[in-house]
Amino acid sequence: MEPRVRLTALLVVLNGERLLGRCLDSLSFCDRILIVDSFSTDATEQIARDHGAIFIQNKWPGNAKQVQYGLDWLEANAPTDWVLMLDCDEIISLDLRKSILAALENPGDRTSFSMPRLTWYFDGFLRHGGCYPDRLFRLFTPKGVRIENSGAHQKFVPTGPYGELQGDMIHYTYESFRNQLDKLNDYAERGARDLEAKGKKGGVMRGLGHGTWRFVDMYFRKLGLLDGRAGFLMAAHTAFYTFLKYVRIHEGGWGAPFDHCPIDENGTNPESKRG
Repeated sequence: MEPRVRLTALLVVLNGERLLGRCLDSLSFCDRILIVDSFSTDATEQIARDHGAIFIQNKWPGNAKQVQYGLDWLEANAPTDWVLMLDCDEIISLDLRKSILAALENPGDRTSFSMPRLTWYFDGFLRHGGCYPDRLFRLFTPKGVRIENSGAHQKFVPTGPYGELQGDMIHYTYESFRNQLDKLNDYAERGARDLEAKGKKGGVMRGLGHGTWRFVDMYFRKLGLLDGRAGFLMAAHTAFYTFLKYVRIHEGGWGAPFDHCPIDENGTNPESKRG
């Protein structure tokens, strides 16, 4: 068993070579880094080992379960007083680093801390539209949070007293529109299944209603328009994601025309020849 340390950074990763090196560079103040990988096929493992991280692999069971797997592994193999949870496209700024170290020196009775996340999108940082400060509980004791699934992501909920850190966690969420659409498709699928499990109803009209409201809320009510083109594009993509999520709930019988019709000896549907 590894000796107990004060602070361990925990990352859940799949094919993260694009920014993993910069992310790990920003974590040099941590006593240990643990990467839980879902069998990446790029240079993720080599980058992790070059930075001295502990690298383990586990088949993807879902967001919350994969994070819990990492926490359980730490408890059994490399105990730690505090955990700093990060995605491989997030970077700890110098100001946030100072705030984290100060909090660890004098945490009081607090068992978790939230930190602001600043997202780069298209051609600038998003400071409006509900995108900032986007506070997330990412510094906590191993028992200081409860992990919940929240659509396509996990959510950390404090289980005890908590505090707030200053300084930004910089988030480079997408590398292109194509990359965003690829992720959006995956997120919408997982979001739909999450809503379905909660008994929510879907459909085209519900999708249009929720999607339209998301655009109005982000772009006008929360002043995403002040972020220029980036603010408009983020609001539009978020609205589209919301629409897709709701229309995918009980999304219909795409194969029904073929599954429920006879096929003749020529391999065609005789019903289609009528009329």
